[in-house]
Amino acid sequence: MIKSRQKGDFLMELRVLRYFLAVAREENISRAAEALHTSQPSLSRQLKELEEELGKTLFLRGRRKITLTEEGMFLRKRAEEIIDLVDRTTRELTLTEDMLAGDVYIGAGETEGMRLIAQAAGTLAQSWPDIHLHIVSGDRGDIVEQLDKGLIDFAVLVGKSDAQKKYEYLLLPQRDTWSVLMRKDHSLAQKSAVKPEDLYAEPLLLSRQIMDGSPFLTWMGRSLSQLNVVSTHNLIYNASLMVAEGLGVAVTLDGLINTTGDSRLCYRPLSPRLEVELLLIWKRYQTFSPATAKFLELMRAEVAGQS
Repeated sequence: MIKSRQKGDFLMELRVLRYFLAVAREENISRAAEALHTSQPSLSRQLKELEEELGKTLFLRGRRKITLTEEGMFLRKRAEEIIDLVDRTTRELTLTEDMLAGDVYIGAGETEGMRLIAQAAGTLAQSWPDIHLHIVSGDRGDIVEQLDKGLIDFAVLVGKSDAQKKYEYLLLPQRDTWSVLMRKDHSLAQKSAVKPEDLYAEPLLLSRQIMDGSPFLTWMGRSLSQLNVVSTHNLIYNASLMVAEGLGVAVTLDGLINTTGDSRLCYRPLSPRLEVELLLIWKRYQTFSPATAKFLELMRAEVAGQS
């Protein structure tokens, strides 16, 4: 059980978390102590006290290498999130009121909606060079989790689902279209479009976004258990390599893989056509830094200009 703390110990705890992360990164007490400009005995003592306080063994100490236990890996993930959030908050609070600078973190999967983000980024770079955008890639579940934890400021989502209930959002003017990625020598490549029945017996590579629920299953008229799913993925590039090797066909958003030139792959649209809306979302009642507020202002202007 964690002991009660005296006033002022919070900063010490952040320091200990930084120590812990340094050792986890270096996998060696001596190298971590050197990087932290502290002594090895002091560092070892701090880590031992942390383990005693938590009542958990965080490290397996070998002769030449230190590795994390399962509890240690859990703490590493949480410590990285805590330190990142504290550092971001500190940077934002130390900016003066007349200084338009800072970081904007955006989570997104592979989607055409990032084109509008790129346009806003170009405007920021020209007019406010001290505002920096950071793009975090992942599927819907990954980026929504990071948004909920405050690790990113915005997320680009494919489809509304429950976004309009839980988050504030801006509907982007672009739409993504679902299609099938296949080899050019595949029998379906001879068709101008792919119908649901064409995929009933096909080996399918599906994104986790489909696995988590999407209009595609409604379009198919079948449940996941009725489909021949041979592989799942969160981003399409690696799946495209498996498609190229003949593992199956991938259901994906159109245009994410370059199929021009010498590519062995091609896209075929779905029939009937299946489009999804794109949204920029953020947490309700979110307090914006000057940098994030400026980014949202630019995004609203971009959307209004294309509407």
